[in-house]
Amino acid sequence: MSRAKPHTDEAAVRDRILDAAFEAFQEQGYAATSTLEIATRARVSKRELYALVGNKQKMLIAAIGERARRLQAPADMPTVRDRATLMQVLTALGIQLVREVSDPGVVAVFRLAIAEAVQAPEVARTLDGVGRETSRAALRHIMTQARAAGLVDGRPAELAQEFAGLLWRDLMISLLLGVAERPNARAIEARARDAAAAFLRLHPIP
Repeated sequence: MSRAKPHTDEAAVRDRILDAAFEAFQEQGYAATSTLEIATRARVSKRELYALVGNKQKMLIAAIGERARRLQAPADMPTVRDRATLMQVLTALGIQLVREVSDPGVVAVFRLAIAEAVQAPEVARTLDGVGRETSRAALRHIMTQARAAGLVDGRPAELAQEFAGLLWRDLMISLLLGVAERPNARAIEARARDAAAAFLRLHPIP
């Protein structure tokens, strides 16, 4: 047990650094936050900060990456072979995406990217490349399976984008503006189910 303890301690310190970094980014902006400020908040030395996480951009990538992992398609999702399974899979992934992306911490990441669009465009690029691409890839994978099974026709990337539009409608912009509350579990399920049903109506079997 004693041999594993240093790794456990390092992981705890790393998490503390990333939490401190993200809090500082939100409060002061990414461009204006120094590594010294992050180290002070995390109660570590700058040397320890660089050794465990890296520079400020690596902290940003790690913080967004932690949230992006929640946007991957569940490993136990069935292979799409018929319309009923496609409906099931789209609904399940839709629930996961809305539940995770509407989390206040994730919405804060989007607000940070928007606020820093001029001073630190790398925030938006990181969010798009590490975060949003995760959910897009999951949807493209489903659409690729559906097309291979002869259930829909079209380019997987375009089909994925279309389903995402049906799923979100104006919810994300409302969350970003703070004019809508995070939907509850029942509302999220209904939204995902309605989006999947609307997508199937728009794309009958070729």
